[in-house]
Amino acid sequence: MKYFIRSLKYFCALCVLCVAIMYLNRLAGTARLTIGETFQVMFQTPRGMMLPAVIVLLAAFYPKFGFVTRQVEGDIAENRTQILNAFRSAGFSLRSEEQEVMTFRADSWIRKILMLGEDELKVSQYGQWIRIEGNRRGVALVQYRLDSYLERIRKDEKK
Repeated sequence: MKYFIRSLKYFCALCVLCVAIMYLNRLAGTARLTIGETFQVMFQTPRGMMLPAVIVLLAAFYPKFGFVTRQVEGDIAENRTQILNAFRSAGFSLRSEEQEVMTFRADSWIRKILMLGEDELKVSQYGQWIRIEGNRRGVALVQYRLDSYLERIRKDEKK
């Protein structure tokens, strides 16, 4: 059910984006058709049907590719400060912590909207790895920062 809801959110976001682009083209004077005429052409021609078909396909596969799990070598207990700093600098804050799973959420409502309400990132320990799960954009942003923080600590320890 979660997959379907995520897919539906992405479908709505893509539809809004498509209508916004059509509207901006009309305002800029680059489109000769009105918005209504554009939709009529889109749904009555084979070439026009490609855009809605692509939107449906992207929305259907978004949850599969839009959510990831990444790992960074480290320990949650030892590197807690670096984890909190990495998330804070990426615009996330700790919302809950239970049974060695830390849950972070976006701080700003703009980031929450841009992430379609899927702004929850979970951090857990997996062997010698810190595992980060969630939206691809958020995970990539935090993983890069956390990895650089931990690498800096490793270099300082070698000195």
